[in-house]
Amino acid sequence: MLLQFTVANFKSFMERTTLSLEATSDDWLEEDNVVHLKKPDLRLVRAAAIYGPNAGGKSNLIEALTTFRSLVLGSSKDSQQGESLPVVPFRLSAKTEKEPTFFEAIFLKDETRYRYGFEATANAVISEWLFRQKDSIRETCLFTREAKTITSKEAFREGKGLEQRTRSNALFLSVVAQFNGEISGEVVEHIANCRVITGLEDAGYMSFTAGLLDDNVYGRQIRDLVRNADFGIENVKRQDIDRETYLASIPKSLPQPVRDVLAHDSSGATTILAVHQKFNAKGKAVGTVEFDFAGEEESAGTRQFLALAGPFLHTLREGSVLVVDELDARLHPNLTKRLVSLFNSSANQKNAQLIFATHDQGLLNQRRIRRDQIWFAEKNSLGASELFSLAQIPGVRKDSNFEKEYLLGQFGGVPNLAGFPKVIFNGEK
Repeated sequence: MLLQFTVANFKSFMERTTLSLEATSDDWLEEDNVVHLKKPDLRLVRAAAIYGPNAGGKSNLIEALTTFRSLVLGSSKDSQQGESLPVVPFRLSAKTEKEPTFFEAIFLKDETRYRYGFEATANAVISEWLFRQKDSIRETCLFTREAKTITSKEAFREGKGLEQRTRSNALFLSVVAQFNGEISGEVVEHIANCRVITGLEDAGYMSFTAGLLDDNVYGRQIRDLVRNADFGIENVKRQDIDRETYLASIPKSLPQPVRDVLAHDSSGATTILAVHQKFNAKGKAVGTVEFDFAGEEESAGTRQFLALAGPFLHTLREGSVLVVDELDARLHPNLTKRLVSLFNSSANQKNAQLIFATHDQGLLNQRRIRRDQIWFAEKNSLGASELFSLAQIPGVRKDSNFEKEYLLGQFGGVPNLAGFPKVIFNGEK
């Protein structure tokens, strides 16, 4: 489970900013929305929503987590000496534009707490560290790195001898994991299980959902979700498609690097067919008609819901972490609520976690969400994004009308539109 993620000097985030999933002592919605772990003694929320105006920093926070994850998974094998790293410092300050970007994640694997992080510029990893904590004993340092000096401690013997094999633009953790290090492999695997998707495009994970349809459990759950979403769909089924059809279905609006990855993975491409009932002139069912999700026969919202069904159910069954940008894109608010409720429920038996960015104020229902599950991202006067929780704002009661007070601007995290009328009237002669 994820406890915290911290970033600094990345895109719109200048200072260190932490998203925490640790629950406060508040007992509101305790049974459904909070996981209480006995070893170690921790209380964690099952879901966290991030609100804020456009350009406030929501997507940049999720991109920071994506960059952290991709560097951990790929820096030791995908990059070559001298290749740049995909870190983008805060550019509105002369102080930070040449300083390294900071990433750190704290997570729990079974009963062991890990804290891993690094600092990097586009040219090199500047520092790196890994700490472990077991049985509520104080943290133990496993390794540290300062520039070219890497020090593996006795508890991290798997790293001994690999210091010299680590390029300046590669993470030591990733290198050791490549050599089958037990601890490093566990850390990398846990970070890999924190998956990130976007609600703006479904091409990348529709095929993932299609692949789950042949599984007895996943297939039944996906079909049940779709049937109960009131789309008029009786059944969905997977169908293999040829490469040319698959390539034509990739949205041209996707960035070219993403299109290239999808094209590369087109072997064994599949689509999903939606089965609808067909009626005669008297309204009697006389057969079925199949609509192809790869085409335009189903609405964008229906395609989006089906594409999300796979990652959501897979995350719940694995007990992993799912991060979704623009969760509410194309979806009816009631469907978004139902998807979030899959996590905020005692039925979430594997303690899976959902982190999502949204503009849907309808989710701010005090009977469904806690104060420590609501976060806001907004920019200050220097153009830097700041992140804060509703639980950090004094005077907000746990049973307050969160939606109403948010729309009134009492929490921040909303756009300042006071100048809109002036734009019109000042233009008149």
